[in-house]
Amino acid sequence: MDDDDVGGGGDASPQHQGDGAVVAERGGSGALVPRDVASSPTSSRSVTETVNGSHRFVIQGYSLAKGMGVGKHIASETFTVGGYQWAIYFYPDGKNPEDNSAYVSVFIALASEGTDVRALFELTLQDQSGRGKHKVHSHFDRSLESGPYTLKYRGSMWGYKRFFRRTALETSDFLKDDCLKINCTVGVVTSTMDYSRPHSLEVPDSDIGYHFGTLLDSQEGADIIFSVAGQKFHAHKLVLAARSSFLDLNFLILNQMKRRMSLTQVTKSERLSSMTWSQKCLRLCFILCTGTILLVMRNCLLQAQIVLSLILWLGNCWLQQTNMSCQG
Repeated sequence: MDDDDVGGGGDASPQHQGDGAVVAERGGSGALVPRDVASSPTSSRSVTETVNGSHRFVIQGYSLAKGMGVGKHIASETFTVGGYQWAIYFYPDGKNPEDNSAYVSVFIALASEGTDVRALFELTLQDQSGRGKHKVHSHFDRSLESGPYTLKYRGSMWGYKRFFRRTALETSDFLKDDCLKINCTVGVVTSTMDYSRPHSLEVPDSDIGYHFGTLLDSQEGADIIFSVAGQKFHAHKLVLAARSSFLDLNFLILNQMKRRMSLTQVTKSERLSSMTWSQKCLRLCFILCTGTILLVMRNCLLQAQIVLSLILWLGNCWLQQTNMSCQG
């Protein structure tokens, strides 16, 4: 199939974003025009290493362990390395029947559930003469052509069927006081991925509730006091207005009334004393009308009706006072 035959019909191509992204945007003629978009570079790094752990296995009474049979072993206590359980198996009469018990065998076994566990191993038969001439079989100090050893499943083992010839072992410095000491090191292969994310930012959990509680307890900046059954509670108007639309509206009307009065009031004592009752009534009606407009704008019709009733009552009082003044 030719390349021209691949895909469906239509004029638009899918927009892709990412490294080296091309985004299609429409030009003046309506056609899609590719536009290069610069993106933040990212990086990643694969790290393969070993998690190492060691275990010392002491076999006391070697001469009594001989003769237990080919293929039978003495197991160490299990130990944990890299999240897996391991054990050392020592075969006094060897593991391979063909050797006729001429060699001792030593193996490291996977003692827990696992699949394709890759690891490096080291077995050391300790020289007990103090000269440090230990017998060491190690993966760690040499390059492995096929890589680390892979244990397929639980019970899989790595080791040596012919670890040491028995006749040589029993006359060597490795056996002392009918005791053998074997050191084992396991290095489990692990792989991790390090990668960077552009503009990654860890957002902490919100503790605004705690801060508001502290503000209430300290009474700092409190500008209103509620009295309930003789007990006083200090609060903040801004917080109450944010939490209650009703209180928000009432605070707004109160502030408007205070602002209107402060703009026209020279001093409370002089101006109010010079005003007649009719003038005071008209002034209060004007302020209430402003509050009614705000209530209607906020769709608080019930409150607006209450304020209008108050305005009508004040209007009637003003008319009655005016008629009495005219008759006098």
